[in-house]
Parts: sequence; C-alpha cells; structure tokens
Amino acid sequence: MTERQSEQHAADGVRCMLMRGGSSKGAYFLRDELPTGADERDLFLMRIMGTPDPRQIDGIGGAHPLTSKVAVVAPSEHPRAHIEYLFLQVGVDQPTVTDRQNCGNLLAGVAPFAIERGLLSPRGEHTSVRIHMLNTDSVATATLPLVDGMPVYAGPTAISGVPGTAAPIRLDFEDIAGGSCGALLPTGNVVDKVAGVACTLVDNGMPVVVMRATEVGVAGYEDCAELEANVELRAHLEDIRLQAGKLMRLGDVTDTTVPKLTIVAPPRNGGAISTRTFIPHRCHDAIGVLGAVSVATAALLPGSPANDVLGSAGDRSVVLEHPTGTFEAAIDIRTDPDGRPIVERAGIIRTARKLMDGLVFARAD
Repeated sequence: MTERQSEQHAADGVRCMLMRGGSSKGAYFLRDELPTGADERDLFLMRIMGTPDPRQIDGIGGAHPLTSKVAVVAPSEHPRAHIEYLFLQVGVDQPTVTDRQNCGNLLAGVAPFAIERGLLSPRGEHTSVRIHMLNTDSVATATLPLVDGMPVYAGPTAISGVPGTAAPIRLDFEDIAGGSCGALLPTGNVVDKVAGVACTLVDNGMPVVVMRATEVGVAGYEDCAELEANVELRAHLEDIRLQAGKLMRLGDVTDTTVPKLTIVAPPRNGGAISTRTFIPHRCHDAIGVLGAVSVATAALLPGSPANDVLGSAGDRSVVLEHPTGTFEAAIDIRTDPDGRPIVERAGIIRTARKLMDGLVFARAD
C-alpha cells in the first residue's frame, strides 16, 4: 500500500464492528478492508487504537490489553473451515502489534461477525461455524442461536467478569495442543524447575507457565492490584517467564505477550482450583479462554503443581476460580502407549455482543 492509499484509508474510514467477545472487547474487521501488507496494517491498527498511549485517548482502545484487541476475519480456504480468524494484540503504551498468541474470548464473536458481514448465510434456529484460527493453525467450531438467519445476542447465559446475561456460544477446539510451542508439553515433562520454581509448561491453545502460589511467596487469593503492586513478585515472575520462553521453544520472549503465567492455589469458592493469571505483566481480572483451557489441562496431569492443589473436579470438567468468578473448561485427555498425555477435545461456553457498527478513522500520523 502506498502512502497515498494509507492516507485515503484514514480519510475515508474503514468498516469496523466493536464487539464484546467473552470477557474481552475488540475491533472486528474484514481482512480485505484493511491494508494488505502486514507492516502497513499494523501501523494502521495502532493509529486506530490510539497506540502508543497509556490512555489510548486518540483511538478506540480501552487503555488495557483486554480491550486493545483486533479480530481479522475472511472466508477460509482451509478444507475443514468456513471462515478464518487472525487475532492481533495491539499494545497500549508500547507501539506493538503481535500475532504470536490466539484469543479465545474474541473468538466467541467471530462467527456472529461473519454472519453480520454476509460471509455466511445460515438457516434454522442454530448454526455451527468452523473457524480456522490462523495464529495456531487449528480449527474451532462455534455453535450459536439464530433468528431469521441472524445471530441472537440476548439470552440467559452468564459468564464471570461480564455483567448481565447473553446468548450462549459453544466453542469446541480441535488439535490446539502445541499450536504455538509444537507440543502439549514442550519440554516433554509434566514438571520443570524454572528459576527454582516447579512449573508445568503447557500449550493447549495458549502457552502458559503454571506454578503454585506458595512457591512464589503469595497465597494465591490476593486481588490483582495487590499482586501488581508486589514488585518482588513481578520481577520473579518475569525471570520465570523469560527462562520458560526458551524452554517452550518460543525463543526470546522479552517483547512478546506469551507465555502467560498462572499461579494456582487450593479452591476456596466451590471450584476445583484457584487461579491468578498474568498476561504477562498485568494481572487478569478473570482468565482468558485458551489460557483457562491450558491451565485446566495442567490441573488434570498427575504430579503437576496444579494437580497437587486440585480440589474436586468432574471426570473431564475443571472449574477454575479467578478474581471475578469462575470459568469451566471440559477437557478430554487420554494417555498414549508411551505414557504421554493426548488431548482429544476441549470445550467451553462463552457469550458475545455487538456493541457498535460503523466507520472508524485512524489518526493521520
């Protein structure tokens, strides 16, 4: 794209739908309506979001990683998918755009958005949409209710971290293990010592480092503000993250948003395990979808730090407690003849809602 074309994009505006997906919020675009080159596209998205600025005051970002997200959607050429989805995490106070992770929360809005934009023409009271997640080269199926061929947003389903209720969207994941790291357990071990701390390094849709809270000097029930104010803890977690990144085949993760870090403790509010997650430097008010799937998987692996503190869990269902409620993930795991864990299925329920549809205008420089 030439500079003149980029300026024309900014002047004319680009179609954008703001949606809440799960417990995140983001800007949804059709791929062909954005600049074609990755560098030009990323610069354009930063200008739309108002990045870099801690308040994102000159853009539509919400001054937090959970509200500075982008979904790029297009028809798919994948033989088992209807549409494709690229997730982009836009920095807030840093001029960054990364595709090195997936986002299961924004995923909840992808099928409704594709229907709204006319990429799909479903019939009946429900539809199932197969989505090729480009970040991890894996497929998810979203099942959602319809009225007259359009998405239904109102409904009875509540999810923690989101006020009110909405229509349920079921997400079933296929072959997401190792999407970023090459294997469910990138080191081949259920437990690794990282910076002196026993950790499970797991990638079942999201690379996550899981460790017991007591091993890093906290109880695991603190609120996010208290944990973020703990300078010693944050320094220790970053040391663990940097070392774990190399062990997880992610290389130097200094300037990336993965792996995430989850500290776990015994449950206190009726769930199976208590969690506090750093994403990676801010403490998440809840827990991300694919991060939750990875943590739930770790909790089901005997001998792991998460399994050590696991309370009652169903045969394949793990209820994760987090700062604003709970998150339930259904995981099917079997063991292969060599004793290695194999994840056969992961499923969760989310909701989404269309917030705004119109043109968005990027700042000129």
